[in-house]
Amino acid sequence: MNPFNFTQPKDVEGVLSQLANGARPIAGGTNLLDLMKEGVMTPSQVVDINAIATAGLDRIEDAGDGGLRLGALARNADTAYHPLVRERYPLLSSAILAGASPQLRNMATNGGNLLQRTRCVYFYDAGVPCNKREPGTGCPAKHGVNRQHAILGASEHCIATHPSDMCVALRALDAVVHVRAKDGEREIPFGEFHRLPGERPELDSTLRPGELITHIALPDAARFVDHSAYIKVRERLSYAFALVSVAAALDLDGDTIRAARIALGGVAHKPWRIEEAERELEGRQAGEAAFTAAAERILQGARGWGQNDFKLPLAKNAIVQALMSATRGTAYARGEKE
Repeated sequence: MNPFNFTQPKDVEGVLSQLANGARPIAGGTNLLDLMKEGVMTPSQVVDINAIATAGLDRIEDAGDGGLRLGALARNADTAYHPLVRERYPLLSSAILAGASPQLRNMATNGGNLLQRTRCVYFYDAGVPCNKREPGTGCPAKHGVNRQHAILGASEHCIATHPSDMCVALRALDAVVHVRAKDGEREIPFGEFHRLPGERPELDSTLRPGELITHIALPDAARFVDHSAYIKVRERLSYAFALVSVAAALDLDGDTIRAARIALGGVAHKPWRIEEAERELEGRQAGEAAFTAAAERILQGARGWGQNDFKLPLAKNAIVQALMSATRGTAYARGEKE
């Protein structure tokens, strides 16, 4: 691990000043410390932001409009088990509990979850080329070990995937990320927060230098409470990243679909959502035929890279399964996990 300066400002202004000078923030440290130990990230200055939790960044609060405000420093476990999250956003609770281990969820923060980096084996190995780690060196995953890699939205420069479970649910729920810097605040719709690799795979998000995530806003999702499901297909049941995951939510009138939300994880550089496919479900009868058509629409253009070709039928089946589970009801889907 490279030498670095470590500071612990007591207020938000102190943190923002250091971020503006290039410092790297650390909260739970569940991803950053691993990257530093492997020499993948070598910040010269690390700023501990835990002390600014007193500014309310660790709170989970009613937004007053049916929505919820998730503090960036709230721990994943506290978020998943919070009564308001379980009551209003069971899809989010299920997704968080499907991720990592209890120990990691107790440490990891909401803001850090958004910023975790890919688990590509080439990205983590500082001794091999990687465009995400060192732009212009190449992407050996395309012709190498790529079982975990993207089937959608990839580029010639990178085929890595975003590893978060929580982010898949947040994308389905139309969350908004609130950030702050020395020169002001801004809001980023969740669908615009993470990037596809394109020609700049080293950039994971649209967060600007010097910006700090303060909280995540969730809109009212009452119409989706009764019919949601999070399906995660992985190599083993505990502590494994998704091969494919699906966050699905339905607003039903009897067996007629009024609205749908479908987001995928484990298949792209960001949580994947095709809103046109959701709109095409409106007015249709909930069932395998409609859900298969939606899955095919969502996966248009998908391709494998050899070892991950199996993800193509897997993703289609997972989408249908998640939507069928959501149709049967949220309590049914939650019971499968418990």
